[in-house]
Amino acid sequence: MVMDRNLALEFIRVTEAAAIEASKWIGKGNKKAADKAATEAMRSRFNSVNINGTVVIGEGERDKAPMLYIGEKVGNGKGIEVDIAVDPLECTNSVAFGYPNAISVFAAGPRGTLLHAPDTYMDKISVGPQARGMVHLDNTVKENVDAVAKALNKKPEDVTVMVMDRDRHEKLIEELRAAGARIRLIADGDIAGAIAPCLPDSGIDMLMGIGAAPEGVMGAVAVKCHGGFFQGRLKPRNEGERKRIEKTGADPNRLLEMEDLAKGDELQFAATGILDGPLLKGIRISAHGIKTHSIVMRLKTRTVRFVEAHHHVK
Repeated sequence: MVMDRNLALEFIRVTEAAAIEASKWIGKGNKKAADKAATEAMRSRFNSVNINGTVVIGEGERDKAPMLYIGEKVGNGKGIEVDIAVDPLECTNSVAFGYPNAISVFAAGPRGTLLHAPDTYMDKISVGPQARGMVHLDNTVKENVDAVAKALNKKPEDVTVMVMDRDRHEKLIEELRAAGARIRLIADGDIAGAIAPCLPDSGIDMLMGIGAAPEGVMGAVAVKCHGGFFQGRLKPRNEGERKRIEKTGADPNRLLEMEDLAKGDELQFAATGILDGPLLKGIRISAHGIKTHSIVMRLKTRTVRFVEAHHHVK
């Protein structure tokens, strides 16, 4: 099933709408209001998109998320059947408290192409095209740092690794330092962190660490569109999560390659910046209107577009 290339620009309009509404809550300390605003805007914008979409990764189960819940139908129902993965506001804390690195994210593929990732954690590693196939989730930290250094023609001490600032990463950080690597800690936002090694000017060479599994799927779509490399493994936080994973037929111990997370070549990804981060600039507001910065990718053609849009405000 072929995804219309024109859908990519429609998907940008979806993330733009969510980002603009979320930006109205920057620094106001109310992450629930920010997330609600982004979700409502994204859902409303979906109504004009020619797809018969089903949310496979969204705001949560239906009883916990009134909109963009898993299983919800989106689009006007007139187009092809599409799996949808969305995060209307990745990094709610960043928006609520004015920290960097918040984006609105969207990924899509024909029905059955995206892993229905459970709401648990995932151990992840991501690198750009030059280091593709040279790292592995089961390698030691030093082996991966040395491999990236070799691929990028750098010294290990010049390799920069992005890691989420969490207590669970204490040992990882110690091992990265022992390997000589530089470390960039982020409070949230490992979708942008997964993509950053694919961008030559990001200053990031590799993402490592444990983050949310749904974000792992969206990150894998974008990395695949760039020709990079991503691996993951589910990391249930407790026995209840482990049993829930097993009920879906998934193996929590299985190494997940990109093709396990996002199948085929009819994948598309879009994101719009809300606050500045390693991937995108955030929303800019002036007397002339609102400026947004977005990225849209289409795997079929390996096309990556950065889009700066100026929105007139009445």
